[in-house]
Amino acid sequence: MKKIILFALAALLLFSFGCATKDYVKQQIDPLVDRISKLEARVAAVEAKAAECCGKADAAKKTADEAKALAEEGKKLAKACCDKADAAAARAEAAAKRAEDAAAKCAKAFELKQKK
Repeated sequence: MKKIILFALAALLLFSFGCATKDYVKQQIDPLVDRISKLEARVAAVEAKAAECCGKADAAKKTADEAKALAEEGKKLAKACCDKADAAAARAEAAAKRAEDAAAKCAKAFELKQKK
């Protein structure tokens, strides 16, 4: 009797766990597959936006670098213009001084001729 009860318990224990069928596994995995598909689509969209932003950032950096180069060139040109303007002003002052000296000479010569 003990052997029969032991055999029945062993059989009951063995068959109580059972095996998973394909339909059961598919039923359990389908929601996960749907969620994973949606997440993959969202990740792809985020990656696309990130790539677009990186492209825009690279273009902005290139534009900023070009603007910086143009500003440096403008600064050099402005310095050259200032140097030339300073030189022209110095020449103009020298010319004015010579003109004043010549005017003073003429005025002295005129006064001397007037006194004779």
